[in-house]
Amino acid sequence: MAKRFAFLLALLPVLPGVLQAQSPADSAAITQTALDYIEGWYEGNAERMERALHPELAKRMVSTDPASGASRLNHMTAEQLVAGTRAGYGTQTPEAERRRDVTILDIYESVACVKVVAKDWVDYLHVVEFDNRWVIINVLWELTPEAKQQMGGR
Repeated sequence: MAKRFAFLLALLPVLPGVLQAQSPADSAAITQTALDYIEGWYEGNAERMERALHPELAKRMVSTDPASGASRLNHMTAEQLVAGTRAGYGTQTPEAERRRDVTILDIYESVACVKVVAKDWVDYLHVVEFDNRWVIINVLWELTPEAKQQMGGR
């Protein structure tokens, strides 16, 4: 018992950095950024989408060409995502089917990793504090098996 206690005492100088969590305000802002992204998509609200994204966002997905079996990298920019939102593509998803599950996976200093589960896909967002606000800088995403099947097995 005494050895365990001594070990824990030895860790005390290290623990403050480990135990320091981001503020609740940071967690709320990160969650709000993810919600602006997914809800903005569903609502066709380009302003919400644009607010959530860094202008140099890269959204990527690996897909497989059904004919050749070769992998390819699909890439979207912030501009393309905002334009698709403005065009109302997300509004085609019925309200009752709109999933918007947001989970903060990790926060370290001014970066975070967030998982968003939507109706037809799962997004992994890299979120960064940039000019005193949290924005999405990278998205890696994958279609759900059901969505893949509807699209012909991509």
